[in-house]
Amino acid sequence: MPLDLTGRVALVTGGARRVGRAIAEALADDGATVAVHHFASPDAAGDVARAIEARGKPRAHAFQADLRDGEQAANLPAEVAGRLGRLDILVNSAAVMLRQPFGSVTPAMWDDVLNLNLRAYFLVAQAAAPHLQAAHGRIVNVSDVAAFDVWPSYLPHSVSKAGVEMLTRGLARILAPEVTVNGIAPGPVLLPEATDDAEAARTVGTIPLKRIGRPDDILRAVRYLIAADFVTGTTLIVDGGQLVRGRAPVP
Repeated sequence: MPLDLTGRVALVTGGARRVGRAIAEALADDGATVAVHHFASPDAAGDVARAIEARGKPRAHAFQADLRDGEQAANLPAEVAGRLGRLDILVNSAAVMLRQPFGSVTPAMWDDVLNLNLRAYFLVAQAAAPHLQAAHGRIVNVSDVAAFDVWPSYLPHSVSKAGVEMLTRGLARILAPEVTVNGIAPGPVLLPEATDDAEAARTVGTIPLKRIGRPDDILRAVRYLIAADFVTGTTLIVDGGQLVRGRAPVP
């Protein structure tokens, strides 16, 4: 169900592509002015902003930052609030998922994943906190079902997402009562473009509800967590029942 976010400002990290883009467009449809963060996708971020404004929605602005860089991550909320006048909602969505078999992971590979997938979530939230507290705002952290399962060839990714779970709970306690902090742990949504039919069928076979997730499945969860004022420190698992099946979906 759409929300009334008229007059609110939302920052969506990783908002230029895939699920992040869907979240940015949905919050704009609900009336928010949206800060569309990207790292190296200026054309895609511009497309999102133009698509939002072409539908007669409130303003949308692209913001560039390499969130693996601690200083850039910490500066992003102030830049958004300075340009757009306030900050009410933070959706931490920017992340990377890389296949990294055990034995091949270097310190640099580990740092790249953890710095973007976990450290940046903390640094952006910490810098955004004063703005969000003033606005009685919301934080939604996009996690992953990998936080709760063992994917042997994606261990740094899984560790980063498990960290996001504790971060969500910790921020919820620290920022209460002014700000609610919750998470969403998607299962397979928008499979990579290179996925062949056999791989798609194998993935569907791990999902009790027998379909790949759609962006709308995530958007309903995001909207619920933004609307809810008596829910904090929790994560909604949106995976079609994949976790309850009891088998890791990724080797």
